Amino acid sequence: MNDLDIQTAYWDRVAASKTFTHPIPLSILHDLLPSSAKILDYGCGYGRTCSELSDAGYRNVVGIDISGEMVRRGQRLFKSLDLRTFDGISTGFDDNSFDACLLMAVLTCIPSDRGQERAIEEICRLLRPGGILFVSDYPLQTDARNLKRYQEFEKEFGGFGVFRTEDAVVRHHDMKHMQRLLLYFDVLWQENIRVSTMNGNESDAFQIIARKS
Repeated sequence: MNDLDIQTAYWDRVAASKTFTHPIPLSILHDLLPSSAKILDYGCGYGRTCSELSDAGYRNVVGIDISGEMVRRGQRLFKSLDLRTFDGISTGFDDNSFDACLLMAVLTCIPSDRGQERAIEEICRLLRPGGILFVSDYPLQTDARNLKRYQEFEKEFGGFGVFRTEDAVVRHHDMKHMQRLLLYFDVLWQENIRVSTMNGNESDAFQIIARKS
C-alpha cells in the first residue's frame, strides 16, 4: 500500500458532510445469508449500510473504517451499532471470522493495484470457506467530464481511471482489472446501476455478489 491508499486525514475532514447512497440488494442477500450470519462492512463510513442490515434483521454486523470521525458520526447516529476504527491494513479479526463482507464504494478509495489486492487478501482471510463478498463500486465512466479527468491525471498516478477530486485521490475501474482482483471468488450475481456519488454527481456503478472459492 502507499499513502494514497489510506487517506485518513481527508475522510476525517469530510466526515460530517458526505452522504453515501449505494443500495444493498437485500432480497438477494436474504437468499444467501441467514439473519444469524456474521457480516463485516469493510470501510463502513458512518454506518449507513450497517444500520440498513440491522433494520433488515441481521443481528451480527460489524463495521470498520479508517476514519475516526466517520465512526464517531455513526456512533452518534446509530447508538446500537458495532462500529470500530482500524489502520487500513490489519483488521484485528481471526481467520474465518465472517460469513460475509461488504465493500461499498471502498475500492474506489484505494487507488493502487497493490492496495486493492491487499484489501481483498485480508477479506479472503476473514471470510469462512464459501463466504459471500458484496462489492458496489464505479467502473470507468464514458462521459466527457470523467474522460478528461482520467487523461489529466494518468501520467501523475500511472493509471487510467485514477484522478484527484477535492483533496482525495480516487479510482474508477476497468472491469478486467476487477475480474483479476476477484480471481479467487465465484461470481453469483452482477448488475449495473446508476447512483449519486458522495459529491452529488450521477454515475454508473456495478454491483457484484461473489462466493469465496
